[in-house]
This record gives sequence, structure tokens and C-alpha cells, in this order.
Amino acid sequence: MSSRILTSRVAGLDALMRDPRGVLANAEGGAIAVLVDNAPAFYAITPERLAQLLETEARLARPASDVALDTQFFDDPASAPVAVPMGKFAMYPGWQPDPDFQRQAALWGIALTQPVTPEELAAFTAYWQAEGKVFHHIQWQQKLARSVQINRASSGGLAKRDINTISEPDNQIPPGFRG
Repeated sequence: MSSRILTSRVAGLDALMRDPRGVLANAEGGAIAVLVDNAPAFYAITPERLAQLLETEARLARPASDVALDTQFFDDPASAPVAVPMGKFAMYPGWQPDPDFQRQAALWGIALTQPVTPEELAAFTAYWQAEGKVFHHIQWQQKLARSVQINRASSGGLAKRDINTISEPDNQIPPGFRG
């Protein structure tokens, strides 16, 4: 049976039992593979190497940013899981897409440059509540992404015209025309 040894130095269990400090002193990188019957049984590391590994683990556990967010400005704690109904369900008031909805939409090939507005979400849920169809949560999110994409494309990204405004004639004469 072949085994992969992950250190450049090895020692037998008997040698480690006779002189543990001497064996570890010769360990390159502070780690050594201990063999029993010519097969790796475990790895032994020096206290210095253990301290390095623990420090690396602690550093990786810390966030990459040194900016701390003050929790008093947030309604819900960030670690609270989002309640998502299991299986298929009909659209209901208060349904929300996942917090990383824009990233998911991009994975589906729908690039949303702005987050979904509350108005867009309200229109979507109102329409589908009346329909009474049932879908999985991910399917509802895909429908929302497609709906937002189509609605934004149809309006050209511009706000709808106010029908109550009174238009004013243009008083400029284009170049090349006599006036």
C-alpha cells in the first residue's frame, strides 16, 4: 500500500520515543513524519511550528478588512439566517430575494447594475400573488431577475413620463432650415 508523505523528513516511532527533542531538532520546517512499519502513522511538529500554524489560522479567521461595522445601525444581525420556505410555495407578501441576489442574477446571465427597488419588488409580488402559481425560492428569484431586466430595458432606464405635464414647443431652428 502506497502512502503520500507530506514532509521532507521522516523518523521511526522507536527513534522518536528514544530522543523526541533530537528528532524534532532535525525536522526541516518544524514538521516530521513518524513511521510505523514503514508507513506514516502521524506527524510531529515543533512548538515553534505549532505557534506559526495557530497564528496563521487566527489570521485567516479574522476578516480581511480592518473596518468594523457598528451593529447599532442594523436592524437584523448579519449572522441571522434568512428564512426561506422549503419546497414550492405561492408568492406571499413580504417575500424577499436573497441578500446576494445581484451576484446570483449575474451567474444566471442577468446583469443588474442596481439593486431591486422596493417598488419593483412590490409590483413583482403583487402580480405573482394574483397568479397563484407555486415555485421554489430559487425559481422565484430567477423570475424576479428576468422581470426586472425586462422592465428596465423597456423603459430604457428612464423614468416614465408624467402625463400631467404640459409640453412646451421648441423655439430653436435646426441648422440648414430657414426660419
